[in-house]
Amino acid sequence: MTSSQQAGAGSRKRLVLTAMIFAVAMTFIDQTIVSIAVPKIQSELHLSINGVQWVVNGYLLALASMFAFGGRLSDMVGHRRMVVIGIVVFAVASTACGLTPTGSVAEAWIVTWRVIQGCGGAIMYPAALAIVVSAFPVRERGRAMAIFFGVAGGLTAVGPILGGYLSEWTWRAIFWVNVPVAIIALVLTAITRPQTATRPGRLDLRGLVLIGGGVGLTVFGLQQTQVWGWRNATVIACMVAGVAMLAGFGFAELRERQPLINVRVFKIRAFLVENIVLFTSMIVFIPIFFFASIYAQVALGDGPQEAGLYLLFFFFGFAPGVQVGGRRLDRSGAKEVVVAGSVIAAVGLFLWAGRVSQLSLSHQWYFILIAGFGMGLMVGPANTDAINQVGSLSYGEATGVTQTVRNFGASFGLAALGTLLVTVERSRLTSRLRGLGFPAAQAHRTATSITSNRQSKPPSSAPPGVAAHVYHAAKLSVADGMRGVLLAMAAVMAVSALVALIGLRRGIHTAADREAGQAAAAGADQPQAAADRPA
Repeated sequence: MTSSQQAGAGSRKRLVLTAMIFAVAMTFIDQTIVSIAVPKIQSELHLSINGVQWVVNGYLLALASMFAFGGRLSDMVGHRRMVVIGIVVFAVASTACGLTPTGSVAEAWIVTWRVIQGCGGAIMYPAALAIVVSAFPVRERGRAMAIFFGVAGGLTAVGPILGGYLSEWTWRAIFWVNVPVAIIALVLTAITRPQTATRPGRLDLRGLVLIGGGVGLTVFGLQQTQVWGWRNATVIACMVAGVAMLAGFGFAELRERQPLINVRVFKIRAFLVENIVLFTSMIVFIPIFFFASIYAQVALGDGPQEAGLYLLFFFFGFAPGVQVGGRRLDRSGAKEVVVAGSVIAAVGLFLWAGRVSQLSLSHQWYFILIAGFGMGLMVGPANTDAINQVGSLSYGEATGVTQTVRNFGASFGLAALGTLLVTVERSRLTSRLRGLGFPAAQAHRTATSITSNRQSKPPSSAPPGVAAHVYHAAKLSVADGMRGVLLAMAAVMAVSALVALIGLRRGIHTAADREAGQAAAAGADQPQAAADRPA
């Protein structure tokens, strides 16, 4: 290949990468831009804290349930086609979310369209990631994926600031902003027309029902614990049924000729370990935006713009972490950066937890940076290394697996940590209200009301003389809940570090290396086989 041809090929690869970054940018922006508007959405649509969590979790559940389907479908019918379909579905659903009517139908409307939005993302994302992976050779993939996640992460960082400014006008605009991004993505995809290999086959609908039902019931049961309690029969039944369906999915896929997820791929040790790491780290990574937004706007009393700046400190650490992690992955493999990133994130989250009760950003920002840097250092390499463990024709399917695991982890984390936040917050607020002279029953009722329908001003139901004290108690109680969440997140990242330390091998190990070794072994066997044949 001549130098001009190499330059042309390199230029095309970069344009393909740019097109796919714009395609997935909507899903990245959406994760933070919605979180920053949560208090305004809750206030204007009169949603409970459980209802507003479903605005976030409905989207994540759809992603988790449908990613494997999207990955398999893109492998079957073409990655570029599924990128285009996913972009259109996502943009239409975003527009509909922004048109949510007020009144009794508001919660059902916005949650339904958020689920459809998640389905569009689940169709688009694995196909886009598969296109990027296919466009770059293994030895260039770490840097390409670092750019992919770094730029997309940078666009995510725009979310809090953009969401803050748009929310000052109307929260509905946070959904409409996806439309111009979708148009740019469609134009760039049409220009580049990326080509990838396909694997025709049939869809495993039984597997889709089992994994969708299993993920949905498990997370639904967990999230409803904050409403119905841990001893509620429906909660227990949902979680048991969900786990049973997920187990049934695993057994069913082993017998399926063309499974939705080839569960045998988990026999590859590095792939299994990286997916465990991704599950645990995503319990932290996505939910942190939701909880930090609530903390900034309720405990610190910030407006949406200031809350956006609070979240931005996380990305000031995350963006350079992604770049360092991608380069180290190309040089020395995944173990070093995944372990180091998990440890740094755990330390940052632990130190951050110790400062949230001071209700001052000036005492927290450097620990937020540390946590962001650690997460950036390990998330990209863990994801890229997992995909590198499969053959080239399975990139879409492998991406579907990793993104299913990632979003199940995020959804699980949002539900579990949401229950922890409300439980700690309600308990501490009840104690503080009793200290202000409230009778026990009234303290419990008032704490339940405040934590279920958070407001950024003193509750009007409180006596005038104690309203300010109740408001301050509520702010401190949110901070207590946030501290509990951050400590739990630190523990989760410590587990991630331990899993990577024990489970991963040093050095660079990819499917291409295994395939080359198998081909060499087969080639070495052929002369002997020929010699053994009778003349």
